[in-house]
Amino acid sequence: MAQVKFALGVEYDGASFHGWQTQPHARNAQDVLQAALSRVADHPVEVVAAGRTDTGVHATGQVVHFLTTAQRPERAWLLGANSALPEDLAVQWVRPVDDRFHARYAAVARRYRYTVLRAPVRSALLRRRAWWVHQPLDVPAMTAAAASLLGEHDFSAFRAAACQAKRPWRRLQRIALREDGECLHLEFTANAFLHHMVRNLVGVLYRIGRGEAGAGWAAEVLKARDRRHRGVTAPAHGLCLVGVDYPAEFGLPGPVGGWGGPGR
Repeated sequence: MAQVKFALGVEYDGASFHGWQTQPHARNAQDVLQAALSRVADHPVEVVAAGRTDTGVHATGQVVHFLTTAQRPERAWLLGANSALPEDLAVQWVRPVDDRFHARYAAVARRYRYTVLRAPVRSALLRRRAWWVHQPLDVPAMTAAAASLLGEHDFSAFRAAACQAKRPWRRLQRIALREDGECLHLEFTANAFLHHMVRNLVGVLYRIGRGEAGAGWAAEVLKARDRRHRGVTAPAHGLCLVGVDYPAEFGLPGPVGGWGGPGR
């Protein structure tokens, strides 16, 4: 029987997952989703994701694809998978796609949002959604620093030591800082990201926002291409994969619903 390829939009709370990637002896989003889809398909299903997320990192716009010989309408995949999934992971949409589609290699951009809670006291509700800092931050200085990071660069200074990417060059297309009450959302769009790249970018901008370095320091760190010239690595729980962009020819929707960033 011929195989059919489907794309899925997936949302998950990363707090109780040891990242996206399948691994033995640790709960991960990929294995949980595969188990649910296998139950609907009545045969083993393997999914391919647009990108990995680390332990504690959330997603409202993860995209995956899988192949199946099972004949099911889109609604059956959507409702069947969600009925078999735990509360911290949900499929948002299902679309049939042609053989040219690949969740990782067909993607033209990934979008992440990092949320910082600037408040004198911690929040019980946002403890797994935002990085709490009790100091004020200089947002104009952070915005000026972010502008110097745009474009195609060697981002070696912002990659994790364990990063397995063959090349450190990435094209950072957009950084936007948006204030929402006590929350500051930092939004990053790039063709792809290195391991810990967003969290390390946030760490550098945070130090500038604290006044520990001038706005020009971000460009100096980038130019040095040395991970030792770095700020802190921002905690994982403030990070969310909010979208993956594909050519319009595939007809995929953007993120549906989901957590768009907390307010207070």
